[in-house]
Amino acid sequence: MATIKPFRGLRPPKELVEKVESRPYDVLNSEEARAEAGDNAMSLYHIIKPEIDFEPGTSEYDPRVYSKATENFEAFQRNGWLVQDKDEHYYIYAQTMNGKTQYGLVVGAYVDDYLNGVIKKHELTRRDKEEDRMKHVRATNANMEPVFFAYPDNEVLDKLINRYAATEPEYDFIAPIDGFRHQFWVISDPADMQAITAEFAKMPSLYIADGHHRSAAAALVGAEKARQNPNHRGDEEYNYFMAVCFQASQLTILDYNRVVKDLNGLTADEFLKALSVDFVVEDKGTDAYRPSRLHEFSLYLDGHWFSLVAKPGTFDDADPIGVLDVDISSRLILDKILGIKDLRSDKRIDFVGGLRGLDELKRRVDSGEMRIALALYPVSMKQIMDIADSGKIMPPKATWFEPKLRSGLVVHKLS
Repeated sequence: MATIKPFRGLRPPKELVEKVESRPYDVLNSEEARAEAGDNAMSLYHIIKPEIDFEPGTSEYDPRVYSKATENFEAFQRNGWLVQDKDEHYYIYAQTMNGKTQYGLVVGAYVDDYLNGVIKKHELTRRDKEEDRMKHVRATNANMEPVFFAYPDNEVLDKLINRYAATEPEYDFIAPIDGFRHQFWVISDPADMQAITAEFAKMPSLYIADGHHRSAAAALVGAEKARQNPNHRGDEEYNYFMAVCFQASQLTILDYNRVVKDLNGLTADEFLKALSVDFVVEDKGTDAYRPSRLHEFSLYLDGHWFSLVAKPGTFDDADPIGVLDVDISSRLILDKILGIKDLRSDKRIDFVGGLRGLDELKRRVDSGEMRIALALYPVSMKQIMDIADSGKIMPPKATWFEPKLRSGLVVHKLS
């Protein structure tokens, strides 16, 4: 059962939130962060991407960068740009994209729940990325950015959240770049906080939706602090890390599409013929065509869009991995025909988040940069939860959650 607790959040004053808030560290590179921060000294990028305070080209893994994160985090607190709440709270964080709002509860998630598998993952993590985030957590002694969890739909929590959503939020702004609305409420009522803790205690599992490296780093540093503390009790703040938990049915998962540089020596006709072994191939003409159901793919090649429908027998509906379109396309198209064995390391393939649309796929092919584009039907939250429950791991580059969480609305200090 899931253990959570409220915490004393470190937050920007209401009038400064739009100066402080930022996109998450892993959706932009150093130069993009430098440009977005501009001359804004209050931008959270100075803490989560502190290489921007050094000469361009400075590695984000340079030891000076982690020291700068410590220094800047202390300065933010000294300057009153981040101020710690006097009491422990849960918080509600709402995001609105294209008229649809999803409401998340910001909580302290329990490190032991991660280590013991109550908090379930569906992606592999890379040790180098884990270590980078661990260094950052150690440097700041804080979870600067939340991780993104899903929980099974819950009527009690739904009603509680809706009651707060009808009141005036603490923060309410439209983010630059994506144009999405972000709102934030502070939960102060002890009865409401007890109700939230009690409802989570009934849940057998929580699911990492996005932020596997941040989750791993936060949990591993928490466990490390426990080992290093001779007087460890188990209730210290480092036993918890910051997560935003959304009801599974509210989450939006977009397609995560593929573009490939060549046809592995085949002509276009030979490639289409090879596809017809495992797929029913239909030329849909020159108008953009989006897959409309599971096991249907959309191929863009030589100015035409094609529908590819996987033939019976090419997948196993009883296998939570084998039923996934990312697995079908990896096995039967990328590997079998195009010779792409490792999606993580092969330089012939790139990935395009669904927010960019089919036009971006067409652009990358028409420009000559890429030879084909492959659009997939989005993975469902149920599929993700089934895989996590089975203890299996999703193929790489399978999910694209949108909108992304903004960073800087609240920070969790570990002591």
